[in-house]
Amino acid sequence: MKAADIMTQRLITIDPDRSVADAANLMIENRISGLPVVDSQGRLVGLISEGDLLHRSEMGTDQPQRRSWWLRLISGPTAAADDYVKSHSHRVEDVMTRSVISIGPDTELKDIVRLLERHRIKRVPVIDQGKLVGIVSRGNLLQALASAAQVTAPSADDKTLRERVLAELAAQPWAPDWRENIVVKDGIVHLWGSVSTESQHHALRIAAENVPGVKGVEDHVTVSDQFAGGAGGL
Repeated sequence: MKAADIMTQRLITIDPDRSVADAANLMIENRISGLPVVDSQGRLVGLISEGDLLHRSEMGTDQPQRRSWWLRLISGPTAAADDYVKSHSHRVEDVMTRSVISIGPDTELKDIVRLLERHRIKRVPVIDQGKLVGIVSRGNLLQALASAAQVTAPSADDKTLRERVLAELAAQPWAPDWRENIVVKDGIVHLWGSVSTESQHHALRIAAENVPGVKGVEDHVTVSDQFAGGAGGL
């Protein structure tokens, strides 16, 4: 799946010339925590979020941010002046975050997840040919997960299912050679044999359950004491 498959296309945006109060009201009315800032040509020029509105002179929360002495030495008066503008200006353009991370409609979900985690953000705009076309949030990703979990697995005969389970286990470095300990009957996978750790035991069951077409798993596996001599396994 890609960004275009899960993104929110009903976009609530704000113009850079609007007021900070307008931005706050839009977030409250729509129960959202951030707004894309879009110019008259539909181009994304920034984002304004709840975090951008925490330090405001109107609320008396505009205390200067504490910075280390070396950072104050490097930035001089610039950082303090920027803080003042952000906390006192009434225009979205002055308060918004200008450095915006974005993706394209064809960005894969795995890459979106990495991006959100790396930058510690909750949402990312989707840009197509220079214009904002959607937003992908963590909520969209959860919806995609829920939808994928509801997809009915394809039917398969027992022989095919056994081959799929064996192929899945063969691809895992933690799995023992279980060719003689997998039995499939009426779509139910029966796991036999012994493993050395409970983690290995748990992973075997999950691997079998996730094979397409498997209706259920009957677990007969025992966990040997890995400290009682031998490495366990079959």
